Amino acid sequence: MAEKSGIVFIGNKPPMSYVLAIITSLSTPDAKEITLKARGRAITTAVDAAEITRHRFIKDLKISKISIGTEEMPAREGENRARMVSTMEITLTKK
Repeated sequence: MAEKSGIVFIGNKPPMSYVLAIITSLSTPDAKEITLKARGRAITTAVDAAEITRHRFIKDLKISKISIGTEEMPAREGENRARMVSTMEITLTKK
């Protein structure tokens, strides 16, 4: 959950941990935008955190951009080829 310059990296913690990070990041007066970055199975957690924040806590938060992609990850020990991992970035903006 490293948080720097309006970016929250989503991992395998519960969604409410990331909701707290989003709310904390947006609570500063000059913060208008935050980006959630997730890969693989963490994409569902990112979507959950964004929706929980929008519907329960910050009603005027809007999804301004969603970008999806694929990254090639190097082979793990014991594997003989690289694997592809899905990625997603969700940008939330305060009105």
